[in-house]
Amino acid sequence: MVRSNHTEQHTLIALVEDKPGVLTRVASMFRRRGFNITSLAVGNSEQPGLSRMTFVVSGDDYTVGQVAKQLDKLIDVIEVSDITNESTVTRELALIKVKANQMTRGEIIQIVNLFRANIIDVGSESMVIEITGEEDKINALHNLLSSFGVIEMLRTGLVAMVRGQTNGLANGHSEQAGQVNSGNHS
Repeated sequence: MVRSNHTEQHTLIALVEDKPGVLTRVASMFRRRGFNITSLAVGNSEQPGLSRMTFVVSGDDYTVGQVAKQLDKLIDVIEVSDITNESTVTRELALIKVKANQMTRGEIIQIVNLFRANIIDVGSESMVIEITGEEDKINALHNLLSSFGVIEMLRTGLVAMVRGQTNGLANGHSEQAGQVNSGNHS
């Protein structure tokens, strides 16, 4: 097997049992192998009793593949896919609290409107902006708002889905989304 030394961001999706302790076991597996999780989002899936986890990690193809295989061996993990090279839809939500006064409010509102973001709170000295989109869009808005003074920022982490009719996990089409395992944990 040829190893690539090229480190890149990889997006992994895991379908897991929705029960206490699963997130801790998954995060511990990453920690034990020295992997930093750049982004992690977890939520209910379309299947009762199962949650979907989206991880963004850095590493070369071989190493991330090994981590994905180890992840798939965990008892509570049903399936894992590396969707890095798939055509995907990705989104992230961010809340940004920025310093604002009567003189700067109008300019901030114009910037927020350009990004199709929403102002969800206005205080006497600040505004809270909500933005949903790809990472680059959120970074660009953050950079523009930085000149006003960002007080606080919270990002949910990336969520991703393979484009098209199949979701790549637990649907019988696992080869379409870089499947690591075809679901031997039933």
